[in-house]
Amino acid sequence: MRDFIARPEHGIVWISGASSGIGRALALKLAGEGYKVAVTAKSHERLVDLQAEASGLSGNIIVLDGDVTDAEDMEHVLASIEYEHGTLAMAILNAGVYLPIHAENLNRADFEKSFAVNLSGVVNCLVPAIRHMKAKGQGQIAIVSSVTGYGGLPNGAAYGATKAALINMAESLKFDLDKMGIRIQLISPGFVDTPTMGKSAFLMPALVSPEEAARQIAAGLKSQAFEIAFPRRFTTMLKLARLLPYGAYFPLMNHLTGWPPLDDHHPVMPHPAE
Repeated sequence: MRDFIARPEHGIVWISGASSGIGRALALKLAGEGYKVAVTAKSHERLVDLQAEASGLSGNIIVLDGDVTDAEDMEHVLASIEYEHGTLAMAILNAGVYLPIHAENLNRADFEKSFAVNLSGVVNCLVPAIRHMKAKGQGQIAIVSSVTGYGGLPNGAAYGATKAALINMAESLKFDLDKMGIRIQLISPGFVDTPTMGKSAFLMPALVSPEEAARQIAAGLKSQAFEIAFPRRFTTMLKLARLLPYGAYFPLMNHLTGWPPLDDHHPVMPHPAE
């Protein structure tokens, strides 16, 4: 039996973190394909602008405000989808934050916020989504991770750690969800030109636009693949690089990212909380 693939007639697609970047572009892409898309983010104004932009498309966008770090908010979002708009057919858990980590100026706050949004935020969405899909006996879930989860990269001690955890989480959940009729996929983009990644201090090879990322993801959601990884050549190279001994891995990553030696780093500045 082939895995469930959500189509517009199956119900609602829910996208978290849809106010900008990949989430926004993907919402427009799926609405253009006829899907009814519920979008969640903290910025109500951006979501309303997104809804207006989709007004001429074959599908439509529903604005549901919510903060993924608040579990009760996510319960309310799922209740609103089910009782006001229709069956939840697909959940795309995309909300994330990138906070660059510099070992010269380490602080807990950046780690705590990264974990709260990127990791706990996914769990806060997963719990009600799986409960609703389990009751229907079918559904599709896609978790947005990143190639930064494949191995350590400059500035990625918090972001990469959360994305590595999401990879493991998706892989582990697949064993049980397969038996429940719920299909789970892992989305592993390379570097995407979003406001979040604009904070990066290193070179980002094979950079793609949010629109290209949305095109790749939309196609992958309709495939039988567990992982949707792109651009293919770059993501494959990073996977293979992780098999190298550390003596080769670190020089290769330094070369690919253009990461400077320690003497060329920015000066150490006090963290605002200190």
